[in-house]
Amino acid sequence: MKLYNLAIMVLFCLGILTMHTARGSVGSQIIRRSSCINLSTKELDIRGLANYENQNIPVKAVMFITKGGIKICVEPELKWVKQAIKYLDQRRVIKKTIIN
Repeated sequence: MKLYNLAIMVLFCLGILTMHTARGSVGSQIIRRSSCINLSTKELDIRGLANYENQNIPVKAVMFITKGGIKICVEPELKWVKQAIKYLDQRRVIKKTIIN
């Protein structure tokens, strides 16, 4: 009977240890389906962009979505990236103004 109780306690402790380890590990973090891992170095034509999303995990990046639906990740601190974001934001404001 003592061996049985000891086995149950060991299994219980292993279960607690496993849950604690998995909760804090990098592998347990949820990554969006379309997230940036590699960043493009090529400058994009602003006129071909439809939208953008900011991302901080797993890397800090801006994901541009082209009019064709292609997603391209770039370094957010580049000058042309900031200009492209400003352009897309202004275009969004103009569209809202026209609709209202």
